[in-house]
Amino acid sequence: MKTYISPDQRPDTTTALAIGSFDGVHLGHQALLARLSERARHYQVPSVVYTFDPPTRVLTQGVEFLSTLPEKLELLERYGIDEVIAVPFNTEFAARPKQDFIADLLALRPKAIVVGEDFFFGRGRAGNIDDLREVCRDVTALPMHSLGGEEIKSTRIREFLRQGNVEGAQRFLGRHYSAQGVVVRGDQLGRTIGYPTANIQVASGKALPLGIYAVQVRAEMGGHTAEHLGMAYIGFRPTVEVEKRRFEVNLLDFEGDLYGAELQVKFMTYLRGDQKFAGLDELRAQLARDKAAARAALE
Repeated sequence: MKTYISPDQRPDTTTALAIGSFDGVHLGHQALLARLSERARHYQVPSVVYTFDPPTRVLTQGVEFLSTLPEKLELLERYGIDEVIAVPFNTEFAARPKQDFIADLLALRPKAIVVGEDFFFGRGRAGNIDDLREVCRDVTALPMHSLGGEEIKSTRIREFLRQGNVEGAQRFLGRHYSAQGVVVRGDQLGRTIGYPTANIQVASGKALPLGIYAVQVRAEMGGHTAEHLGMAYIGFRPTVEVEKRRFEVNLLDFEGDLYGAELQVKFMTYLRGDQKFAGLDELRAQLARDKAAARAALE
């Protein structure tokens, strides 16, 4: 899959185009991508996604994002997209008038455009679907997808994660929610009580569910990839009172050094919320119960 940060970087050829933030690439986005691929096959042109980094609401509303740009690109490639234009979304870009955005689209020479029915663009959200029809005649505005009577939105998935409801997020995503990052050195408290953890540094602004979870972990290090089962903790460690949010994973059947490894953590099952213990002995006893619960859930 080819990637660009500006429309003028790609070859001067006709396209089929989808536009949007695609934060999380959830089931609604996947339906839009399927329509894009169908239009691309119909016209025998590349399928191109025009997206924003970060997603627009990260800048305009201060929300956390569901997928980093590398995660988003990996997902878009998984769903068969030929090219992605991921433009940097900043205050300058957000202030552009709709005519500038239309000029970008005209440069991409779309035979077809696919968007959600609530799509607006340009300064003050002045541009709408009628404006897109001035760019090309074949414009599809897909209605909002629903599941179980609820509209599938990135906003709702973030709410699920705030509640620790990773199963709800999974339903709307069509896959398990995941986060990836590099293992860095922590205070090594876990190993002193028999539960060594990998401290994962994720991109700032990534949405993470607080609590303890049964997880599947893919570790990449030195060109090798390995799969593990584990339990993840995300929180502020009230027993020892840290101020910064921690993301730690204990692998159930692993001993070794993971510093510098890239871990992808899939959240499978919620186990419990964060809590403060009277001391390390009480914490150790609870971790033993958590480990047994995680193993049972994963098996």
